[in-house]
Amino acid sequence: MTEIINKITSYNLFNYLFPGILFVIIASKWTIYDFQVENIVLGVFLYYFIGMTISRIGSLWIEKILKKSKVVKFSDYKDFVVCSKKDDKINLFLEINNTYRTLISLGFCLIIIKLYSELDRAIEIPEIYTTFILLIFTVYLYVLSYQKQTKYINKRIKANKD
Repeated sequence: MTEIINKITSYNLFNYLFPGILFVIIASKWTIYDFQVENIVLGVFLYYFIGMTISRIGSLWIEKILKKSKVVKFSDYKDFVVCSKKDDKINLFLEINNTYRTLISLGFCLIIIKLYSELDRAIEIPEIYTTFILLIFTVYLYVLSYQKQTKYINKRIKANKD
């Protein structure tokens, strides 16, 4: 367990664990769902996974919405690769940027779960439906995340070859 804790980076802490814990606390108080677990080891893994999922939603959809609405504008990826080798602060700023995006995603996810909770309260959705929807959504989300990450790897390889 100590080895695992030592390997947790600030990125993992602020983009996965922290939002996961916040989500569980707020959702448990604000909705009919309670995600809290008594076992601390299980809790850390569950909260980390929830936070990672929130982060992926931010990466795939919140980022896209912010780009299309021109709230943010990205630099060319090749320029990012070259400049991040010259200026190590860029990676720090990228980490902070991703934390903000994840927190925006956290707010979005809390709104969605609140709406679903109210719908569930009103029409009593069978738990098996909720579980199935969540499972399908999670698989789809991580397939898209895998696809996006593979594109970044390929872009990085191309940028370093040129």
